[in-house]
Amino acid sequence: MALVSARERAAEVAAGVRDPEMPMLTLADLGVLRGVEVNGGAVNGGAVNGGAVNGGAVNGGEVHGGEVHGGEVHGGEVHGGEEVVVSITPTYTGCPALATMRDDLVHRLREAGFARVEVRIVLDPPWSSDWISERGRAALREAGLSAPGPAPRRSGPIPLTLGPARSAPPCPRCGSAATRLTSEFGATACKALYRCTGCLEPFEHVKEI
Repeated sequence: MALVSARERAAEVAAGVRDPEMPMLTLADLGVLRGVEVNGGAVNGGAVNGGAVNGGAVNGGEVHGGEVHGGEVHGGEVHGGEEVVVSITPTYTGCPALATMRDDLVHRLREAGFARVEVRIVLDPPWSSDWISERGRAALREAGLSAPGPAPRRSGPIPLTLGPARSAPPCPRCGSAATRLTSEFGATACKALYRCTGCLEPFEHVKEI
């Protein structure tokens, strides 16, 4: 019978929760999921990508023969180590999807057998569209959305400019560079509306933040 740690199981479940506004992305693909901890077994400073925990350090818990005990999963059932703490960073302050993300994480983890779940909001460092994974960017394009380019780098006060906020993104449908902005806001505040003058199709662009 496969033996995995409760932390690995919790990280896998949390990484599979989807963004309520862009459901083609998981919270891990979006870069919102920052960390998953289970009792004494914690992942600090690691990134969760597609259900795999990379670069995380395991603190606490017991390690026997390469397996982590003190919160184990046997055949999909959780025994011990039921308290899970998930850290997420909103894409921007006041994101209306934040409450749904939190509720979905709690619901999915409780379904997986974790009796106590806490979701913490981490604001520092602030989220950046650069954190969207390559798999997430491919999913955006497949859904007909324009993926963000490199986020602007700023330090100190942010100057107010009245010029174009970004160069026009290429059309995600036909690839034409002949596109124009029609609205700074799409279905959500994190997306802008564009129209391609080549294929004449409108499309949404995920903003660089």
